[in-house]
Amino acid sequence: MGKTGKIVGHLIGNIVSVFISLVVIIPLVVLFLNSFKTSAEANRMTLSLPTKWVFENYATVIEQGKLVSAFLNGFLYSTCSVVIIVVVVGAAAFVISRNNKGVNRFLYYFIISGIAMPINNVALMKVMQSFHIVNTRIGIILLYAAINIPLSLFLAYGFVETIPREIDEAAVIDGCKPWQLFVKVIAPLLKPIVSTLFVLDFMAVWNDFTMPLYYLNNSKKWPMTLAVYNFFGAFENSWNLVAADIILTLAPVLLVFVLGQKYIVGGVSAGSVKG
Repeated sequence: MGKTGKIVGHLIGNIVSVFISLVVIIPLVVLFLNSFKTSAEANRMTLSLPTKWVFENYATVIEQGKLVSAFLNGFLYSTCSVVIIVVVVGAAAFVISRNNKGVNRFLYYFIISGIAMPINNVALMKVMQSFHIVNTRIGIILLYAAINIPLSLFLAYGFVETIPREIDEAAVIDGCKPWQLFVKVIAPLLKPIVSTLFVLDFMAVWNDFTMPLYYLNNSKKWPMTLAVYNFFGAFENSWNLVAADIILTLAPVLLVFVLGQKYIVGGVSAGSVKG
């Protein structure tokens, strides 16, 4: 009876897993197939194969949908904000973990409280207006960095806590100054969590839709997630071209995820031990 119960349990688990996978995969398959259809066929949004494969849809999207500039914008925002996050979070996690008392402890809990607190876009708009960074590339980069720092600090802090303090003491005895201790000793040990943060934050920034919509009024500065608006303006009912646009937007972040997925599991599990 026990063996039969395990088999039934595994079978049910597999069925549920397959169902959940289909919920995620089917919309992507629909988009992929419709990206090769004619406009009339794509309007039906079905899983049927195209009667004629229209590969020119992608060329049309790239040429007339402003995807080249949108790709460069998205890559700039994602890369620059992730670099800021990694540098700031790495240094902050080391300092706080090695002196987790008083002000440092308060700052840590204050910063990670941002994980649960919602974004007040009205107040945020006022702050950005006061610094004259609304509708600027540097403004959206700093905004992305600020939004993703809380969770990144939480993970990095937990990882740094697993690094033995004896390493610090040995380096200090050998004559390392504080900045040398971090740069030459601790930073090389942060490779797993840095890789994890890079992948997670890059995907988060690349896939974001709302922040550029609210804080970038110039379509020339829009990333690929908003490029579809330019596309709708030129091709109002061409869902085949919209599907091609979305597939091209998904491709870079999917590539980053596939290449970095092994770092995500290791880095997150290590960073969740303490914190």
